[in-house]
Amino acid sequence: MNENQTIAAISTAMAPGGIGMIRISGENAMVVADQVFRSISGRKLVDFKGYTGAYGKVSDKEGEIDECVAFVYRAPHSYTGENVVELCCHGGVYLVKRALRACIDAGARPAEPGEFTKRAFLNGKMGLTQAEAVMDLISAQGSHGAKAALSARDGAIYRKIHGVADQLLAISAGLAAWTDYPDEDIEEVSDENLTLSLSKVQQELNQILRDYDTGKILREGVETVIIGRPNVGKSTLMNLLSGTQKSIVTQIPGTTRDVVEETIQLGEVILNLADTAGIRDTDDVVEAAGVELAKQRLDRSYLILAVFDSSDVLTEEDKQLIERVKGRPVVAIINKTDLERKIELDYIREHIPHMVEISAAAGDGVDRLSAAIFDLLSLSKANQDEGIIANERQRLCVVNCLNSVNEAVDAQTVGETLDAVGVCIDEA
Repeated sequence: MNENQTIAAISTAMAPGGIGMIRISGENAMVVADQVFRSISGRKLVDFKGYTGAYGKVSDKEGEIDECVAFVYRAPHSYTGENVVELCCHGGVYLVKRALRACIDAGARPAEPGEFTKRAFLNGKMGLTQAEAVMDLISAQGSHGAKAALSARDGAIYRKIHGVADQLLAISAGLAAWTDYPDEDIEEVSDENLTLSLSKVQQELNQILRDYDTGKILREGVETVIIGRPNVGKSTLMNLLSGTQKSIVTQIPGTTRDVVEETIQLGEVILNLADTAGIRDTDDVVEAAGVELAKQRLDRSYLILAVFDSSDVLTEEDKQLIERVKGRPVVAIINKTDLERKIELDYIREHIPHMVEISAAAGDGVDRLSAAIFDLLSLSKANQDEGIIANERQRLCVVNCLNSVNEAVDAQTVGETLDAVGVCIDEA
């Protein structure tokens, strides 16, 4: 792939809409655009200053395609850092595809996925973490995920990581100066100061890693299972949260056999929901298979919504479920509150701190459930403005850095030379 070629691609959704945009980037962006666009003034785009635009028509060899507004950005003051032209026509899929084909016939190459952002990175318009944040921003499913991605795109995580790097560089420079020039008037590196400095770096790196789990929830949602014995209202809850008839609801115990899945946004949280078969002992082979699937899904889910019937006393199956999920991220959902209460709430509260009373059939209690989940996942403590690492590559970089800092601490603890400690810090 030639990075010097002029590239073009459709930069809006491939669906009918008010506006459809083709972005052209490269040294010859204006030259390519001038072959397909004619302004009503007759001026060529190559003569336009940056941050200017013109109204006209876009055409190909077969004739006029559509009305169009062209915007010109001159290097390096553009998204990619190159000359850029954006052709904005009406958002018909056929029209936009035809306009793109005209640009390619005029000498542009079809852009690879993510190539505009890649060029922005290569041209120094953004760092790698900022480039990765662009994709996170595009794919964000909720406001918190979008805010975290926007913060990363604006350089928050870059500044946080480089702040740690500056601390390590200062420690390394101090060690090198003290060990290499012992006769000079240089401040001695004491064990106490070195310990404090390394401890501060350890704390910051550990916090970055803790924030990663929060960031993953904000971006991708949390794997969530709805669990409970038969006929406590799991499927009714699934239908309420998803806003559609995803699960069959009957009064017959064991109706749900397969795992029913749906991704929903509950308040500010994305839940990858799974409605499961009621957990109980059964001689029905098919139902037993569903129960086993439910147990497997329970084991691999991060968040558990354990549903109980408020109108019935706790059964042995309920108590076994409580024992199985206690200590994990779980919300006890006391359903059917529109009926007379018989359930022992104190027993549940003793084992599961987060409890919400709802009536799924009446559609009551969703806001309370949303607030309980938000609190349980500690999302209220997440500060997206400070930057959250976004992917496995970034996480591994932080892990490797922390491992080297830990090795430096260990080397100091066992009495290794400052040179040995410095080697570990340099690796970090």
